Amino acid sequence: MAKISARPFRLALCQLGGTGKIKSHNIELARKIVAQAASSTPKPDLIVLPEIWNSPYAVTSFREYSEKIPEVGSTGSDSDSEGETIKALREMARESGCWLIGGSIPEIEEKTDSIFNCATAYDPQGKLVAKHRKVHLFDIDIPGRQTFKESDSLTGGSTLTTFEAPFGKIGLGICYDVRFPEMAMVAARQGCAAMIYPSAFNTTTGPMHWTLLQRARAVDNQIYVSMCSPARNPEAAYQAYGHSMVVNPLGDVLVEADEHEAILYADIDTELLATTRRNLPVTIQRRFDVYPDVSKGFQ
Repeated sequence: MAKISARPFRLALCQLGGTGKIKSHNIELARKIVAQAASSTPKPDLIVLPEIWNSPYAVTSFREYSEKIPEVGSTGSDSDSEGETIKALREMARESGCWLIGGSIPEIEEKTDSIFNCATAYDPQGKLVAKHRKVHLFDIDIPGRQTFKESDSLTGGSTLTTFEAPFGKIGLGICYDVRFPEMAMVAARQGCAAMIYPSAFNTTTGPMHWTLLQRARAVDNQIYVSMCSPARNPEAAYQAYGHSMVVNPLGDVLVEADEHEAILYADIDTELLATTRRNLPVTIQRRFDVYPDVSKGFQ
């Protein structure tokens, strides 16, 4: 298992509100809230946007709002390889001077004509350092309460995603991915200090499991876990739960929003990572002679 090497950093979650059907309007709202987050004192090291913020969260909208996203390492010099949202996210990272997880947007892969729910991350120079295609698609049917089937328009990703920043290694997932503990297990065993999920739980599943899942992933893996949601929009067909949150390695909720637009700040105490693992040494007590190590093959 890789040792976690990280320094304290400040995290900002942008629970974006007011998004609608006009993509350019959604981009400008995101630009304003990222600038507001970056102007705080102390300045955050990492800013996070929510899941599917440039588009309505609807299977009928994903293709219409989809954009090309270039490969990791791209600096934006080839303007034909990316859409307007990606260009704007690069600018947000550069203008803020912060690392940025740009939430997720619908991505089109032209060679296969597939649509993915894709999260991207940028360094302060606007370089694309990570892209994560949502691995687990949100296909549920709770009779009389919630039915949604992402697979009607989306294709699931097939890779796990982490990226290195000066303050530590970060694992990246999207929303429904949090229900599958193997992803966080692999990230933690690769040395990630935090697992971050741009997310959009709804008003049915949110009260049921939003907090529970984050606390479980944090305690199981002794890392920080955070989910960043859109604010609730009464006019939208899909009602986001809100309640963006950061949980520490002991399972304590550090900060939590309500359902309205908000910016949350959390100071990530990396000494607590070491203290937790020293006091409760489950990381060195696992019995891989009895059960397999799910991270084997991903190192």
